[in-house]
Amino acid sequence: MSKPNYRIPQPQRLRCIQGSFAWIDHRLIRNGYLAVMTHQEQSLYLFLALAADRNGVSFYRKEKICDLLGLELGEFEVARDRLIQLGLLAFAPYNAITVNGFYQLLSVQGQAPDFTKAIPLCAGNVTPATAQSSVVPARAQSSVLAPSPVADLAAQLANAFGTV
Repeated sequence: MSKPNYRIPQPQRLRCIQGSFAWIDHRLIRNGYLAVMTHQEQSLYLFLALAADRNGVSFYRKEKICDLLGLELGEFEVARDRLIQLGLLAFAPYNAITVNGFYQLLSVQGQAPDFTKAIPLCAGNVTPATAQSSVVPARAQSSVLAPSPVADLAAQLANAFGTV
């Protein structure tokens, strides 16, 4: 299949840099990160990219971010923690007694984790005999033997990030 001829649909409305400028690394797509991110993680990453300075640092309060993105605090914390685990975000609190702080978007390095290799796609394929040798952590094995969507997701995430 040949590429279509390049054209600009609205040349009178070309983007140009005026004042501040935000950018998103194309390696989020090419290295597979976008595909493994939830919508909450994608929206948080986009917001932090738009709010960041030239070093990738921003410092909005998490309550304000939640209000702007329509996220519950729990959804925000899960998304933030997952971006940290993916190596895309760093967080440093202002001080020891606050939940708010500095967010830094990190450079994209390497490929995104392949969660399809973490545990079998269908928990029904796991038998008690194979569960012991499975890559599923021991405390998550009971959820594989008696599957539930939440337990399966928790087991996949725990295994992928080496936590339980």
